[in-house]
Amino acid sequence: MRAWSPSWIAEATGASIAGEAPRGPERVTIDSRDVRPGDLFVGLPGERTDGGRFAQAALDAGAWGVLIGAAHAAQGGVVLTAADPLAALQALARAWRRELGAEVIGVTGSTGKTSTKDLLTAMVATGRRAAATEQNLNTEIGLPLTILAAPEGTEVLVLEMAMRGAGQIAELVAIAEPDVGVITNIGPVHLEQLGTLEAIAAEKAAVIAGLRPGGTAVVPAGETLLAPHMRTDVSTVTFGVGGDVSDLGDLELPFASAHMRRNALAALAAARAVGVEPRGRIDVRLSARRGQRIELPGPVLVLDDCYNANPMSMRAALDELAATAGGRRVAVLGDMLELGPSERRFHEEIGAHARERGVDVLVTVGPRAAHMAGPFDGESHATDDAVAAAALVPALVAPGDTVLVKASRGVGLEVVTEALQATAPTR
Repeated sequence: MRAWSPSWIAEATGASIAGEAPRGPERVTIDSRDVRPGDLFVGLPGERTDGGRFAQAALDAGAWGVLIGAAHAAQGGVVLTAADPLAALQALARAWRRELGAEVIGVTGSTGKTSTKDLLTAMVATGRRAAATEQNLNTEIGLPLTILAAPEGTEVLVLEMAMRGAGQIAELVAIAEPDVGVITNIGPVHLEQLGTLEAIAAEKAAVIAGLRPGGTAVVPAGETLLAPHMRTDVSTVTFGVGGDVSDLGDLELPFASAHMRRNALAALAAARAVGVEPRGRIDVRLSARRGQRIELPGPVLVLDDCYNANPMSMRAALDELAATAGGRRVAVLGDMLELGPSERRFHEEIGAHARERGVDVLVTVGPRAAHMAGPFDGESHATDDAVAAAALVPALVAPGDTVLVKASRGVGLEVVTEALQATAPTR
């Protein structure tokens, strides 16, 4: 990869080295089943098994080399040994980020991270060579892999930063060293781990704390929870109503929903921060299951937004359903996870919002989502899990319906979308 030498990798990672090679690896992977000739395989310890066990198999499959923990051994290629292979992977990513010299934009927030990242990447690509997070490679493992996949000549690197607990955004920021930090919003997500909205704001604000002096923070206009975390030595750009960026101007986007246009304002502010002023039509490729519109025979329109869910994104999705549907509005809504002691209230509020937005048919999935039915006064059906919902929903859907499918990732609600795609409307 990019003429990396074994000695350069060893220096970047702090690993000891055995073996030599005339040139660097072509790619970095952590999956031994995915190894191709020329790859560097990194054997990470996991909950169930230690990837270092597969180092020899990776070399036998043609890997350029392996990066493993001291408990393992291999031969037949470049063997790098580190005390902590994950820390070594992260250090290698940071070294490549510096070698690239690209401007880095870190995107975090309670909701809308992925859509904002997708929009921002499309906008930046109109003026500069951009690389970005693919799908959900936004964690302490995925983010380094994204950086390491960025090709030479990348001018702007757009990195999504996710969290599951305290300190994780700071960890990602330390690897990525962003020049621009974007916070899409602050909301009741991960309350089970962090406890309060103030704690959530502090965690997200790590992307601001990690900016170099002179960097740019892009934040929602009027978000008081972020006020204690703002810095005087970085530029601050606000977006949304009353913000510095409140109008998309002549940009043409393939959607009209309010929450997506707000995400687009955040993306536009960040694009301008790296010197790009996008104009005209922006062709956006949204990541899978983040609001894709699927047109089925009947006709039936499916809003496939089942990758994740929380109270903010659920409300936004129901708003889009209300604005999109020409016929009946069918909402298939599953459990929202990690909401802590107030989870019942949050689910009941979503049921009330579904009623207010004119949902005709509500299908709840899971024990938490069942509480949505209480304040909802239309036709409703309760199912125990995604499999039961997938068996029920196709028979409920009629020609002309618009169907929203949304839940937290752990519910696995994509099986409902797949069932709708496989089954023509029955009435």
